[in-house]
Amino acid sequence: MAAAPEPRRSPLDGTGVRASAVLAVMFDDADGLATVVLTRRAQHLRSHRGEVSFPGGGHESHDADLWATALRESHEEVGLDPTTVEFLGGIDHLRTVSGRSYIVPYVACVDGPPHLTADPDEVERILLVPLAELLAEGVYREEHWGLPGMERPIMFFEIEGDTVWGATAAMLRNLLELVLGLQFADDPQPPDRR
Repeated sequence: MAAAPEPRRSPLDGTGVRASAVLAVMFDDADGLATVVLTRRAQHLRSHRGEVSFPGGGHESHDADLWATALRESHEEVGLDPTTVEFLGGIDHLRTVSGRSYIVPYVACVDGPPHLTADPDEVERILLVPLAELLAEGVYREEHWGLPGMERPIMFFEIEGDTVWGATAAMLRNLLELVLGLQFADDPQPPDRR
């Protein structure tokens, strides 16, 4: 079920920038609500401790490709069985603020609620978030950070008990735009997905 997707090269491939991959896994919960799997990173991690993110991590030399990275990391972090995962597509690649790495997000689904177990070395808590919660009024906001003339948008989703922000929020927004055909109010034009 976890057939490898057609590779989609990032414009940053081969530039000496470190690649990582994340997996946005969706399923219908017991009430039939479309739900996405997120994690809260463990507090003892060196970077991004306690932040909400998708399962994922850095590409390793033994990974066949970035899809394999996303599957491996999801299995390691939350125990997701890669044989139950159906590839749906990819969303916009992101480059980190430091510019030393880029993230390739994949979208997949599983049939019904998956059996997941957090690896305490990496994950403090698994969050199963209905897409409807992300769409509720007042949950999404955008701020502009940086010096005047050099500001950039930072996205936030205020979900129950947590704040999703930064790259993960940008990926969530992109996921909602593509899966549900949404256009957020601050978008004057739908983004170019070519």
